Formats: sequence, C-alpha cells, structure tokens
Amino acid sequence: MAGGPSTPALVIAAAESGALGFLAGGYKAPDDMAAEIARVRSSTPGAFGVNLFVPGHATRQPAALSAYVATLEKEAGDLGTAVGAPRWDDDAYDAKLELLLADPPPVVSFTFGCPDSAAVMALQAAGTVVAITVTTPDEAARAQRAGADCLCLQGCEAGAHRGSFTNDTGPAQDHPLASLLAGVRASCDLPLIAAGGLGSPQDVAAVLAAGATQAQLGTAFLRCTESGAHPLYKAALADPRFSSTAITRAFSGRRARSLVNDFLRDHEGAPAAYPEVNNATRPLRAAAQAAGDAQRMSLYAGEGFRAAEQCSAAEIIERLASGVRP
Repeated sequence: MAGGPSTPALVIAAAESGALGFLAGGYKAPDDMAAEIARVRSSTPGAFGVNLFVPGHATRQPAALSAYVATLEKEAGDLGTAVGAPRWDDDAYDAKLELLLADPPPVVSFTFGCPDSAAVMALQAAGTVVAITVTTPDEAARAQRAGADCLCLQGCEAGAHRGSFTNDTGPAQDHPLASLLAGVRASCDLPLIAAGGLGSPQDVAAVLAAGATQAQLGTAFLRCTESGAHPLYKAALADPRFSSTAITRAFSGRRARSLVNDFLRDHEGAPAAYPEVNNATRPLRAAAQAAGDAQRMSLYAGEGFRAAEQCSAAEIIERLASGVRP
C-alpha cells in the first residue's frame, strides 16, 4: 500500500503473525526504501516483500492533461495551495531495482507493468521470489512468459490503483476476482495470489478453495494500529457519509478504486496521465489532509472496506486465518 499506509511496523507485525507483509517501494526515494528494509530486517527474522511500480510512459493526451490541470486551479486556491507540476517520472525504478539486487529481500512484487525477463532472472539469481500483479488473463500469460515465480491476481473489487500493464481504457479490463482466478488457473500452473475485495475469513477460505495459493488483503489493514494511513482516512472507512467506491482517474491519472467523495464526483474527466495527474494533485491532497477535509483527499479502498477493523494487525490476521485452520 504505497503512499503511507504500509509501514515497517505493519510488515513486522505481519511477519511475526505468520503472514507476508510488503513494504511499498512506490513514491519513496531509494535511500528511504533501503532504510525501511533495514528496519524490518533488524526487527524480525520473518519473511517480507517489497513492491515496485514498473514505469509506463508520458501521457499521449497532453492537451487533455493541460485542460484537466486548469480545472484544479480554483480548488487549489480554495485550499490555499498551488497545483503541482504535472510532470512524468519513473519513480526511480532503476535505482530501486539496483538496490534490491544488492540487498535482496525474500520477495519482490511488481505492479503497473511486467518487468523484463532480465530483471526477473537477476532477482531470482539473488535468491528473491518474484511476483507480478496481473488484472487479465492476457497479462497473466505475459507475466508467466517473463519468468515470474507467482502471480498476484487483482480483481476489479480491489482498492487503490488497478495494477494493469497499461494505463489505457478498453473493453473487458475489469475482471471480478472469481472469474479472473478461474480463467487464469485454467491455463497457468504458477502459484496464484488472490486479491480484491476480501475482508472476512469466509472470503479468504473461498479463494483458497477456488485454487488460490494465498489471499492478499490491503484495505482490511488500513485502520489497524500499525497502518500509516492518516486518521481522517481511517475514519472515512467507517463514516456513513462514504457509502460506496468507484474507479476513477481523478486523483492520479491512473484508474484506481476510491471511496466516493466530492473530489471524485467533481473531477470525472481526468485523462490517462500517470503520474502527471498524481503530481499535479499532490499539493491539493496534502492541503485537504491538513485542513481536515476528507471530501478532497484520495481515499483509496476496495469494495470490502466496511470490514476494515480498528485493532492490531495480529488480531486481523488471526481473524482472517480462522476460516482456513483445521
């Protein structure tokens, strides 16, 4: 969970409870990522993973991007800030990959694209298990050809950014988890991690019974003690004013599932421009957070967000595992 919720404390708690937690490499400087890895290593002998964002390309809709950024100016003024520069960047991908090869963690996962086979093989040679996030059967086939050790199947119920290989909009791109799992399992013999909308012991048991090797949950941990999510974000997950989720480009220029709030409703026309839009809206989101305005924050959450509990990560893991223990 990039952007703050996934902390070393949460990853350590997961490892100590028999689960596999992931540090978010996204949006962090390489040195900061290295420091978080060092903290986890020094605190637990348990396994953990690191997630990286595979960079895409600059937007193919520059005029639409400029028009969208212009629509943010009044809102920025109301919040007492300025719109950020809508620039493209690669999130220091090469530097982070080099760091992970020099100090390999047990697991590295990739999202937003398929890493090249050379990167996959280099990590495997260093002793790291490689997982690739996929959202369609075609992406699963491509990840398998790249040499992935396992696949993370992200159903459309999942919160936050869609892990799709491209930032395009197309038909049949939002597969529910159950159908994605069934379709990929029929043609793939790799271990499959199921993610998307899971929140209860019954949900976990169901995907394991359907052929998944593991269940992956994010939103379920947003309100936990060790989560780095802002208190306003945590509160919104239980606030009756926020009753549904939708997939939007409004906050980042990449399709992501969020709680429906005023910003999402008012900015439906965001173009496919990631991370340009994300960089443009960052000051607005930060100012909204400082002002206590959850209506203009990015409140990424999956369809099962009401299952998120305000307790320790260990307690959540214990509850989720209760449905599959003999």
